[in-house]
Amino acid sequence: MKPPYEITPQILKYITSISEKIGEVNAKYLIKANPTLRKQNQIKTIHSSLRIEGNTLTEEQITAVVENKRVIGPEKDIIEVLNALEVYKNLKNFNPNKEKDFLSAHQLLLKNLIEKPGKYRNQGVGIIQGSKVAHVAPPFENVPFLMKDLFEYLKDTSEITLIKSCVFHYEMEFIHPFLDGNGRMGRLWQTLILMQDYPVFEFLPFETLIYKNQKDYYKALSQADKEGKSTKFIEYMLKIIEGSLSELLETSIQKLTSLDRIQLFVQNNNDNKFTRKEYINFFKNISTATASRDLKYAVEKKILEKSGDKKTTSYRKLNLP
Repeated sequence: MKPPYEITPQILKYITSISEKIGEVNAKYLIKANPTLRKQNQIKTIHSSLRIEGNTLTEEQITAVVENKRVIGPEKDIIEVLNALEVYKNLKNFNPNKEKDFLSAHQLLLKNLIEKPGKYRNQGVGIIQGSKVAHVAPPFENVPFLMKDLFEYLKDTSEITLIKSCVFHYEMEFIHPFLDGNGRMGRLWQTLILMQDYPVFEFLPFETLIYKNQKDYYKALSQADKEGKSTKFIEYMLKIIEGSLSELLETSIQKLTSLDRIQLFVQNNNDNKFTRKEYINFFKNISTATASRDLKYAVEKKILEKSGDKKTTSYRKLNLP
């Protein structure tokens, strides 16, 4: 049975905006252009996801772990990071539609942290927030068939992937199939579902925004619980994804060199002649001064040829280094 939710104007607005931003990221090859950014974003993702669960290691310490340097910190926290790195290293080997892969990922993520990683819980659980019970999960006897139904839902190709990923995330959190690691698995599996259609999500640290807005994350889960449908959680997660894409576009363009930006523009601009205004419109987040510096650099390096003066200034492609 399809999990219950409604399509709201807010959801449609976010889907449109996300689709446009993904198109912009793909058109400008921003991820391909900056391997350092890919690594930084993956570290941000691991740091934020584990931080939500109480891990104390900083981004700098996680970077040191990645580089095989000695790190002083709680053994449990270091194991969590090592496990997460192993999962992300094998990310493309997991099929998000296969329950077997879901259990294998949990086994890797919780290795040496709990007694039986990769196994569904065999006891009842509830989520406590403060002094109140925030959520009582379904009886453990129901978990196997509830998860089987959820994976059947993932195979529905008529569903919009962006929505499907949010629905799975919420429903999995509601079922709470494991004794530990449910939050990490919900966020990880949403990433995998999105990666099927949008490779950029392998490197998009949307968990950083969840970490910064944890209260809203738990509030959205709670609202969805009370309403008996995932609508509010879908709205929340799409807002987070859209914000993460905006940050990616802004930071990745800023971190590109003048040559990187010129190359991206020339590769994606079919017109032989163009103006500074057209260059700024392509990157959107750069200043007029930055655009002028880039174009001056390209003229000096004989990548572009400048003609005209002031308002009539235009540029023509020559060659790329």
